[in-house]
Amino acid sequence: MVVGSLQEEVEVVVIGSGPGGYVAALRLADLGKEVRLIEERDRRGGTCLLEGCIPSKSMINAVEIKEAAVHAKEMGITFDKADIDHEALRAWTDGVVDTLSGGIDGLLKRRGVEVMHGRARFNGPNSVVVTGEGFTTLEFEHCVIATGSSLNELPEGIVDSVWSSADALKLERVPESLLVVGGGYIGLEMGLVYQGLGSDVSVVEFFTRLFMGADVDLAEIMIKQVGKRLNEIMVDSKVLNITEKQGGGFAVSIEHEGATTERDYDQVLVAIGRRPNSRDLGLETTGVIVNDKGFIETDNTCRTAEPNIYAIGDVTAGPMLAHKASREAKVAAEVITGHPAEFDNRAVPAVVFTDPEIAWTGLTEREAEEKGIEVVVGKFPLSALGRTRAIGRTEGLVKVLADPESQLVLGVGMVGPHVSEMIAEGTLALEMGATLEDLMVTIHPHPTISEALMEAAEVAAGAAVHVNPPRKGK
Repeated sequence: MVVGSLQEEVEVVVIGSGPGGYVAALRLADLGKEVRLIEERDRRGGTCLLEGCIPSKSMINAVEIKEAAVHAKEMGITFDKADIDHEALRAWTDGVVDTLSGGIDGLLKRRGVEVMHGRARFNGPNSVVVTGEGFTTLEFEHCVIATGSSLNELPEGIVDSVWSSADALKLERVPESLLVVGGGYIGLEMGLVYQGLGSDVSVVEFFTRLFMGADVDLAEIMIKQVGKRLNEIMVDSKVLNITEKQGGGFAVSIEHEGATTERDYDQVLVAIGRRPNSRDLGLETTGVIVNDKGFIETDNTCRTAEPNIYAIGDVTAGPMLAHKASREAKVAAEVITGHPAEFDNRAVPAVVFTDPEIAWTGLTEREAEEKGIEVVVGKFPLSALGRTRAIGRTEGLVKVLADPESQLVLGVGMVGPHVSEMIAEGTLALEMGATLEDLMVTIHPHPTISEALMEAAEVAAGAAVHVNPPRKGK
């Protein structure tokens, strides 16, 4: 043992305090385990809370309020010019993050979870070395790896002075012109934030359309609305080089259909995805298996190939979503404490907080086509709803996918206002094995946007009331 180092024993070590790690620690403590939570950062909450979904949604909300004020003129309501105080917005966002992070600390303290500040590295299947404020070896019975993910490294030809999504969330300044490289959900969300703050925003995407993860019909409605606010959308295009100009700004080389153009922007935001944080954890000293993409392999109990080591969240395969990590955290904690549990969820909902929002859960039409799964699809336009007419937000639709014979609900997709709040009903339907009839006979309050799910189920079942049935022979 190194001089000045400590060696301690603990029942369970949890590495990482994001929405997977801190939830695992709390659940383990509630189930009677002695828990040591190890975190490199000064604050608990992980990427989602500190530099991801929470600060971005705080900023998105501010921009949406501004946009609502602008469009209120259509309803006969006028305001003086809607301005955003960037410093006040930054202070508001920081306050939200601080409050939530402090709340996590309070929960951990009240549960008796001891938090260690430092970096953990395995030196065997039953111990980790924590370096930071000292040097401590922890011997454990069980361990939960919840180290999350990091932004992908910048490709060759891109200078490191460009913004990452984390940089953009600092709101240090609002550039006159902004190029967003990457048309996924992070790029589009942050692009719309800065457009709302006053930037002239353009987006470049390598693939043939924006947001390849969503079904075309949902994405097209969102892109049509987003396109009205952005300066330029360049799809099927590749950024070849980004150089910093003397005097400020960036020169960007963009290739499209074999031709290369040079464009100048005040700032560039690169949003090209994330990678799992499985490097340099000392996993080679254990039996844990890491695949060629860096993900730790686990079974449906979140157990790795090393029986006493578990892994959850972004460091494992599947969607990199906070709610998936939190669910896995509870599974791992319950398995460790001898309770019957497994990650057998039928669906993990996904939400894109653009304007309008997109959300889906379960099977998508794209997946059904790729896998050769026969489905019946019911679509209901939000323009046919009383509630959306009343609030002046008629862009969007809700659709339901079901098995043609059993009418079992297989998937739900939505685009429109507040669908992030509605998609949970579709997920519950999938988890409970609901049929189209179950959705149809469930009384939805009127007038609400949630009625669209019931209406879409009626369309899928051939019993539509508020849209015209297909013409005979069609």
